[in-house]
Amino acid sequence: MHKTNANIRYPQVRIVGSDEDAQGVFTAEKALQMAQDQGLDLVLISDKADPPIVKIIDYKKFLYDQKKKQKEITQKAQKTVVKEIRYGPNTDDHDFEFKKKHAIKFLEEGSKIKAYVFFKGRSIVFKDKGEILLLRLATELEDIGKVESMPKLEGKRMIMMIAPKKTS
Repeated sequence: MHKTNANIRYPQVRIVGSDEDAQGVFTAEKALQMAQDQGLDLVLISDKADPPIVKIIDYKKFLYDQKKKQKEITQKAQKTVVKEIRYGPNTDDHDFEFKKKHAIKFLEEGSKIKAYVFFKGRSIVFKDKGEILLLRLATELEDIGKVESMPKLEGKRMIMMIAPKKTS
């Protein structure tokens, strides 16, 4: 929170802002009096400077504008969604193509893909088949997605991350 009006307790302050004749170094009391004469508030901008920097503004409007800017920033921030696609080590071509179509749709929507091969029981001996399957998926999606992490085995899963390519 910003210090305002009587809460600013420094012997001298530097006023900055749009009004040319109201800029410069003044006592805190004089600066507060100038703000009250204009029907505005004295707001501390930076207490690190010597003397501390203050501005004569409408504090409620200042808070409103700050909240509005913050809201715009959060709206512009991209929220990344991660979609999962699961394969088995012995996935046949039809299932592979079917799941690849879903992967293409997810990448076009702007979502990341977490493609993984799940090994059940003794199927862990087919680690190389799982890696080949994931690398095949990566090569077939390379025109719309880029591989963020190569296939790596984590427990009973071999995981690979694919992110959508930036369209400009």
